[in-house]
Amino acid sequence: MEKLKVGVTLQPYYSFVKNLAGDKLNVVPVIRLDLYDSHSYQPKPEDIKNINNLDALVVNGVGHDEFIFDILNAADNKDKIKIIYANKNVSLMPIAGTLNSEKVLNPHTFISITASIQQIYNIAKELGEIDPSNKDFYIKNAREYAKKLRKLKTDALSEVQSLKEVDFRVATLHGGYDYLLSEFGIDVKAVIEPSHGAQPSASDLQKVIAIIKKEKIDIIFGEKNFNNKFVDTIHNETGVEVRSLSHMTNGPYEVDSFEKFIKINLDEVVKAIKDVAKKKGKK
Repeated sequence: MEKLKVGVTLQPYYSFVKNLAGDKLNVVPVIRLDLYDSHSYQPKPEDIKNINNLDALVVNGVGHDEFIFDILNAADNKDKIKIIYANKNVSLMPIAGTLNSEKVLNPHTFISITASIQQIYNIAKELGEIDPSNKDFYIKNAREYAKKLRKLKTDALSEVQSLKEVDFRVATLHGGYDYLLSEFGIDVKAVIEPSHGAQPSASDLQKVIAIIKKEKIDIIFGEKNFNNKFVDTIHNETGVEVRSLSHMTNGPYEVDSFEKFIKINLDEVVKAIKDVAKKKGKK
């Protein structure tokens, strides 16, 4: 019997579904967002053809892959495709530290262990509904995968357990890291970009610099390969170092990509905490 075909949008969801499905399902990226920016992606005619061939589609559904719904609505087969909302029942965080205190829900739930595990169980349950004969297989794989991911988190937290009293103050270039930093009990004090890819105005920059100085920010976290002149301005005005994290939406679609990227991010946060602790004379 031909395998059911399950589509995914973002790179982490490919890892999630492949770890759950093994060889029981055909898991395909409907759009290669390792080649495009998910925030600015413009649907192409071939996207509709790819969607039409699906039995199910796993989506972020809370603001990070909204383009997919325009593609889906144009598909002839849209009423036959089961939409799996990965973030169904996941507790969403607001983006912390917005310049004008806007209340915007943060869609980057995949940049964390805890919220990702919730999504993995959601997806496993939904896969069991479209493929009941393998329901137990998906749930078993979800438990094993969650155990592996929890160990990554536990190992990272154990490295800074003795430093939990360090007053570690953080700002971010992009509002995507709240879920990750919350794993360490870290609150984001300021977000520099007004929205993804948007350049802050001169007045925005002055607000950010004032917040960084007032809050005595230790580290600014930004995206890897981030290159923007306003970063230099902030550094020159405040002396605060910028460290890099992975946004996890443009890496290769591989079964272990999520673990690799989240491990990089966990290690970066651990290193930053240790460096700040050392600077402040904590051991």
